[in-house]
Amino acid sequence: MSSVKSISPLGFPWKTQDPFLFCAHHDDSYPAGNAELGPASSLEGRDIGQDFGRKDGWSMYHGETVPGFPQHPHRGFETLTLVRQGLIDHSDSLGATARFGGGDCQWLTAGKGIVHCEMFPLVSSEKPNPLELFQIWLNLPKVNKMVEPHFSMLWNEAIPRFEAPGVEVAIVAGQIADTRAPPPPPKSWASHANADVAIWTIKLAANAEWTLPAGAAALGRHLYFFRGNNLRVDGKTIPGSSDIDLHSEKSVHLKAGDEACELLMLQGRPIGEPVVQYGPFVMNTSHEIQQTMVDYHATRFGGWPFASDGPVHPRDQGRFAKHADGKIESKS
Repeated sequence: MSSVKSISPLGFPWKTQDPFLFCAHHDDSYPAGNAELGPASSLEGRDIGQDFGRKDGWSMYHGETVPGFPQHPHRGFETLTLVRQGLIDHSDSLGATARFGGGDCQWLTAGKGIVHCEMFPLVSSEKPNPLELFQIWLNLPKVNKMVEPHFSMLWNEAIPRFEAPGVEVAIVAGQIADTRAPPPPPKSWASHANADVAIWTIKLAANAEWTLPAGAAALGRHLYFFRGNNLRVDGKTIPGSSDIDLHSEKSVHLKAGDEACELLMLQGRPIGEPVVQYGPFVMNTSHEIQQTMVDYHATRFGGWPFASDGPVHPRDQGRFAKHADGKIESKS
């Protein structure tokens, strides 16, 4: 039996499988920034506040001055934001703030409710500000949907790499042989011993080969082939921009063509519970969604402690995280 279940073209967002809820690849070629860290370019012709159109190769999304996603709520799942290029400025209703990018990953357990913003400051006024990131939503099991929110940073320097000739795999969650990711948040589905959650980015140099090791049976396992145009999977040629749904218990031989290839792998054991989603809320029943909306309107999940809906940090601010308890992590 082939290791490949099916192949389908990538859309926006990408199709996911339990325990994952959502995956979007944002790849924006932002121009130089202005004094307010927004684009030093005309915004004419854009649906400001709802701009996903990629006019000129970039979007403002829900931002009006700075691109990004001003304050919005979540409940019942986790967000992972893996930034490959560019910077994100984070603020949340716990009082935590951060600036991260260049391979860093923010892992946020929304639990019983949090409000956060993710803004994309264009810090260079002299040259373009490319931004590339993955936004991944990982479900929480019923027992953990109402846990206290938890904010954590996986800094690029702490994300381990598995390397073989022509191959580099960054391991945000899971492990390959003895190379293991840092621990996930304590209430994450990824923290369960038998959940087998793996989040890897895979780079293959031109003509490089690697065998993706077999996992346990009955896992959801998807390879998202998002960069490159010629990849062979167990001898079958796969076109670029493809979602490759795999049998998790089988090893998979990958071979790049005459140019480098990049893939994202999402793997995990299904939670197997009902999923009822209403926008940024993911619960198990319609009643729980209705209660979530009542709770949010009553409490705003702790309120918003910032003057702006989409605050950004000063242009010269480096990578850092200030946690809700006041602890500060600073990076170069």
